Amino acid sequence: MHYDEVIYGRRSIRGYLDKPVPKEVIKEVVSLAIRAPSSLNTQPWNLYVVSGDPLDRIRAGNTERNLAGVPDSREFRSHGGYEGAHRERQIEIAIQLFEAMGIQRHDKDARQDWVLRGFRQFDAPVSIVVTYDRSIHGGDIAPFDCGGITNALVNAAWSKGLGCVINSQGIMQSPVVREHANIPDDQVIMICVAMGYPDDSFPANAVVSRRKSVDDTVVFVGFDE
Repeated sequence: MHYDEVIYGRRSIRGYLDKPVPKEVIKEVVSLAIRAPSSLNTQPWNLYVVSGDPLDRIRAGNTERNLAGVPDSREFRSHGGYEGAHRERQIEIAIQLFEAMGIQRHDKDARQDWVLRGFRQFDAPVSIVVTYDRSIHGGDIAPFDCGGITNALVNAAWSKGLGCVINSQGIMQSPVVREHANIPDDQVIMICVAMGYPDDSFPANAVVSRRKSVDDTVVFVGFDE
């Protein structure tokens, strides 16, 4: 694919084929993603690629603890709820997804099933857990850099025929993730990326989010009109 095809074609994938992703393909994806820029070339990220039984145990433990009311233990800071235009965009994509899946506003069972899918990382065959060293925890630079490689991961995956969704629901119970992904205590769990071959029959996979225009995004300073 050309770069433009990747950027304009990529979308979040929430339904996957029951098809394993070869380790060599994941290595190709990662070899592209690790070209992401980082502050002072620190490359603070570590990637834990999980599949098979360990991933199933993460899914089960995350779901069971969440349903049991165990408090969220995600290791990154949250700002709380969104407001204003941010909230409007959040609602807009939720409406698009629910309409695609035929989930009615009053259908509590269907809405709960959607939440559970998030807890299970949308049943993807692969999860990539992004971490950084605890020795540099406390500032905003390492999480910023991890965002860079996460973006690179989903774009590189798309270029290889794989779909992804960046998913924090799947790491809400970090002790479960840490245990079954063999993540040591000297690592901070930042985010995870669900990955696999897209199921084209899954309605939500056709949803493309509306993006802000260039004019709504950019302030040009010092340019001639």
